[in-house]
This record gives sequence, C-alpha cells and structure tokens, in this order.
Amino acid sequence: MAVQVYIVYYSMYGHVERLAEEIKKGADSVEGVEAKLWQVAEILPEEVLGKMGAPPKSDVPIITPNELSEADGFVFGFPTRFGMMAAQFKAFIDATGGLWKTQQLAGKPAGIFYSTSSQGGGQETTALTAITQLVHHGMLFVPIGYTFGAGMFEMEELKGGSPYGSGTYAGDGSRQPTKLELEQAFHQGKYIAGITKKLKEAA
Repeated sequence: MAVQVYIVYYSMYGHVERLAEEIKKGADSVEGVEAKLWQVAEILPEEVLGKMGAPPKSDVPIITPNELSEADGFVFGFPTRFGMMAAQFKAFIDATGGLWKTQQLAGKPAGIFYSTSSQGGGQETTALTAITQLVHHGMLFVPIGYTFGAGMFEMEELKGGSPYGSGTYAGDGSRQPTKLELEQAFHQGKYIAGITKKLKEAA
C-alpha cells in the first residue's frame, strides 16, 4: 500500500491553498507515496466572509479530525493571525482530543507551511508556535532546514518561507506565491514525503 501523506490546510484567500497544491506535487513525485489535499472546516459565517471579501472555497474535501489517523505523514498549512495559526486551524486541532487520548498520531512526521501579509508578520513565529500542537500529539516535526539550497539565501527578491517550512507573503491579498516560493513548496512536499516513506519502511 502506498505511503499516505495528507496536506491539511486552511486558506481564506487562496495563498495557502496554492502552496498546498505545489506541496502535493512534490510529495507525489516520490515513488510509492500518495499525497492527498484536505481543507479544514470554516468556522466563520458566510456573512462575515462576504464582508472580508473571501472567495468561495474550492472543492477540496473537508477533513474530520479522526481521518488524520489514516495518514503516515502530514504537512499542515495556515495563514497567520497575529503571529500564530489562524483560529480555523486551531479549532480543528482542538477537536483532535480523541486522537490524542489514544495516541494515534504519535511518532508520525509533520511539516508546517504558512502565509503572512508582511515580512514581520510571523513567518517563523507561526511555525514555532504551531510546533506545540505537534508536541502534545507526540508527532515528529520535520523542518526543511536549509535543504532547499541556494533558494534559502535569496536576497534579490522577496521570498517567504524559512528553515521551518515553506511560506508566502500575501501583502494586501493581491500578491500571489512567486515561482521561487512555489519551488520551495514543491521541495518541502518531496522532502517530507521522502522522510515519511523511510520511517514507514523502517517500521
């Protein structure tokens, strides 16, 4: 059976979803790995989303907490709210108490990706604070470190992401992930899929 990597995310304006699509391509490029995109449920009413100018959600299926147990590895993505994960994703994680009680996610690898509106908006603090969620589940945090190579040292163009994981800057919402940011996302998917495969084979 193929190694299952779940890319689970929340995206309000589409930036995180675009990274997720590229992460899936990277994970799928690893032989014997099957990557699947999932989004978490929205908790804001349609009326509020309308006032915020949020576009309709895509047709990517919505995951329930218990479905996490079916995966061998994960990449979790979310936009930043005041330097931490968005409440929608936190609400999803808060609903995984049953999995925590039975330790069904313990020992499974997980990476993190994110989107912020500005350079000081939490590209690192969002990942850093999200690690606590993984720790309580006993999951293995997989950072990309500097494995992306020269792209990590890019200084001529604005680039999101960090050793913690891939990322993008949304600005006022009009800026979309760049070619370099998407390449980093692809790399993250491929990197984590490879590690997930090694861990499953070793087990």
